[in-house]
Amino acid sequence: MNTAAPRLLFIDWLRIAAFALLIPYHVGMYYVSWGWHVKNPVIHESIEPLMLLSNPWRMGLLFLIGGVAASQLMGKLQDRWRFVRERSSRLLWPLLFGMAVVVPIQPYLEVVQKLGYTGSYLDFLRLYFQAYHGFCERGNCLDLPTWNHLWFLPYLWIYCLLGAWLARPLARWGQVLQSGLQGPRGGLWLAGLCLPLMVARCFYGLFPVTHNFTWDWYNHMVSLWLFLVGWMAASQAPALWTWAERLRWPALAVFLAGWLAFGLYIRHYADHDPSAFVLYAQRLLYGLKQGAALLAVLGFGKHHLDRDHRWRASLGAAVFCAYVLHQSAIVGLTPLLEPLQLPDSLEALLLLGLTFLACAAVYRLARPVPGLRRLLGIAAPKTPGQQTAGRGATMALSQASTAQQP
Repeated sequence: MNTAAPRLLFIDWLRIAAFALLIPYHVGMYYVSWGWHVKNPVIHESIEPLMLLSNPWRMGLLFLIGGVAASQLMGKLQDRWRFVRERSSRLLWPLLFGMAVVVPIQPYLEVVQKLGYTGSYLDFLRLYFQAYHGFCERGNCLDLPTWNHLWFLPYLWIYCLLGAWLARPLARWGQVLQSGLQGPRGGLWLAGLCLPLMVARCFYGLFPVTHNFTWDWYNHMVSLWLFLVGWMAASQAPALWTWAERLRWPALAVFLAGWLAFGLYIRHYADHDPSAFVLYAQRLLYGLKQGAALLAVLGFGKHHLDRDHRWRASLGAAVFCAYVLHQSAIVGLTPLLEPLQLPDSLEALLLLGLTFLACAAVYRLARPVPGLRRLLGIAAPKTPGQQTAGRGATMALSQASTAQQP
């Protein structure tokens, strides 16, 4: 069984940043040509390359961080069933509440815009909870009820159950990984962590991302692998963080080169199909780019963010609540802003600001209410004694780290 490990402060900051990034990304989804629940009347393909900067690593980073958090919690609790109960409470209550209360506005406005549905929201809710499957467009029907953007929660929950079951083997594999990374061929071990991502991408054509848990195999291959890497690194293989910090600049260069090549690939093959060789070469490069991006994010995070701040705990408590709420806030605000006929750039900024404001307001209102806190994924506030102990532990770790420096 794992043992408790020191808190990785840079992982906390990366978690905050990754969840916060979801808001501008999903605001962008309203304006680009890619399929989404509602769309702006004018499509802006020019911003799609910017959004492609985060596509390869954004959700993968959250699963890797989820593995780190799960591993550290297992080490702290030292009990498999307590771990399962805590993860279930933490992930499933927000999922169920989100599907019942937060998410329905998204498919409602989707069928209003795309299918011309004229019923009221209450009429739609009756159909939603009856699992109505008659909202169809071009042979594709909405599955109701749905988890939409909350798909991350059931996936992470299942991975946590698997991690609890494999805790001892993962500890042994983590030791092997640590030994390999510390050996003379550590760079090859690091490259080996990218291979599953490259292989998985070759199956993308057979299993495109659906967020349907039972038929989302490419997504599982990537997300579960990164979750397990995070678990092993947190428990037994901290050399991964050292390697990431050391190679952050080369990894960034590889990622940017891959991003540029992917953009050129999309443009060149916009109106005809590539050969099989080019297609699979592109997919292998995509997986490599994915691994390089994650390595760069971890490396720059380790180098610049491995320190505490008085805002860390507050932001860390708020971002999960914002994740639960943000997409419904974006979708719900779009029909309110559209009649104003604002320039799209100004409308996007307003949509972004109002979404952050709405999430912050709900968080502030829900935080003092224990039941609502659980439903929105807000951690219980620490008592003064716990806060003092936490500050003392952080100071002790900092002093110990300073004492070990040359």
